[in-house]
Amino acid sequence: MKALAIAATGMNAQQTNLEVIANNIANINTTGFKRAKAEFSDLLYQTERLEGVPNRANQNIIPEGAHIGLGVKTSAVRNVHLQGTMTNTGNKYDMAISGNGWFQIEGADGQIRYSRAGAFNTNADGQIVTVDGFTVSPAITVPQDMVELIVNKSGQVFARIDGQADLQDIGQLSLATFANEAGLKPLGDNLFEETAASGAAVVGVPGDPGFGTIEQFYLENSNVDPVKEITEMISAQRAYEMNSKVIQAADEMAAVISKNLR
Repeated sequence: MKALAIAATGMNAQQTNLEVIANNIANINTTGFKRAKAEFSDLLYQTERLEGVPNRANQNIIPEGAHIGLGVKTSAVRNVHLQGTMTNTGNKYDMAISGNGWFQIEGADGQIRYSRAGAFNTNADGQIVTVDGFTVSPAITVPQDMVELIVNKSGQVFARIDGQADLQDIGQLSLATFANEAGLKPLGDNLFEETAASGAAVVGVPGDPGFGTIEQFYLENSNVDPVKEITEMISAQRAYEMNSKVIQAADEMAAVISKNLR
C-alpha cells in the first residue's frame, strides 16, 4: 500500500522541519545568527491515466489524467539573511553591520570566511580578531599604548595614542557582498563559506553603494522571532501527527484485507 510509504516521507520531512526550528530556537541569542527555513518539494508522480491522448482510436481526447504523488522530500534548508536588531554593548571592539555586507575573516587554513558577528577583540600581537581568535581581514593592529579606538561608519579605524592629540589611522575595514547570500555554506562558529551557488565575493568599502555601514559599540542580534518559531513548531507537530494517522489508517485497511483473504 503506497499510503504507508507516502506518509513515511511526510513524517521524515516534518522531523527535518522540527530539527531546523530547534536549531533556530537554540541560537536565539547567538550574535549575527540567521534563522533557517526548511523548503520541501513533492516527489515523482505515478501516472495511472495520461491526459491529452485519445480515449480510443479516433475518439475524444482525455481532458485530464490521473497522477498519484509519491510523497515529499527536503529540497533545501535556506538561511534567511534579514537584518537583526542591534544592541549597544559599550565595548569599543564590538561592531555591527547596518545593511548589506559581511565581515571577512581569515580562517585557520588561511582561507577567507564571512561573518555578520562583530564581537571582536585583540590577540597578543594587537591584531583585531574574532572570539575564536581568527584574524579580521584586512588585518588591523591596534597599538599597545592606545587609549581610544574609533571606527567610523565607513570602516576607517583610528587610534588615539597616549600623549598624542591627533588620531592615528591604523586601518580600513572592508565588507563583502554576494549575488546569492542563500548560497553561502554555513560552517558553524558564526562563519560562512563562499560557494559556486553564492557567487564570488564582491569586496568594497562600508557606505559605498550596495554596502552597509559599520556601527561601533553595537552587535547585531539573531533574527530569530520566538513567536514565529513556536507557531511553526506547532504546525510541524500537527503535520507529523496527521501523517502518523495516515499510517495507522493504512495499516488498519491492510489488516481488513488480510482478514478477508483468510
